[in-house]
Amino acid sequence: MKKIKIATGMFILGFFILFNIWMPLVWGMASRPPLVGSPAPEFQLTNLSGTSQSLEQYRGKVVLLNFWATWCQPCTKEMPAMQTAYDTLQDQGFVVLAINELEDIKKVRKHILEYQHTFDVLLDPDNQVANMYGVVGLPVSVFIDKSGHVRKVVKGGLLTEQSILQTVQPLLQETIPASQKVPAL
Repeated sequence: MKKIKIATGMFILGFFILFNIWMPLVWGMASRPPLVGSPAPEFQLTNLSGTSQSLEQYRGKVVLLNFWATWCQPCTKEMPAMQTAYDTLQDQGFVVLAINELEDIKKVRKHILEYQHTFDVLLDPDNQVANMYGVVGLPVSVFIDKSGHVRKVVKGGLLTEQSILQTVQPLLQETIPASQKVPAL
């Protein structure tokens, strides 16, 4: 009888240890997204060419982070509008960073080539950046101003060329306060 109590106690102890280690990782997928007006969380991911990119390197530009996957039909449907807006505004300092969640690089590369998108695609193979931005469900788009602050978050809604232009054009007109500029290296 004593052996059964010890075994039961060890099982319960082991369960609680595993629960406390693994559950924060599981529930982390539903992290709170950054609030509008707050600094956008910094990250570093690799693009389809294998080059490491960070959000900070785009300071001074207006950035559209778009979280997507190849299997997501709404994601695929809104990408042409993102491409058109990017083509129209890239010379004025607009950047699209399409962050693919959890997919194989070959599948992502094939999709981007098929649809002939020219904006940068970053790979989030472990979903770490999506978790930082509180992404639950796709697509999710985050508009970031020149000073690196979140200005708008669109969850599940389909972006159109018009909605992107209406959001981005005023942000392109804004100037960065001197206190928020990144010093030149």
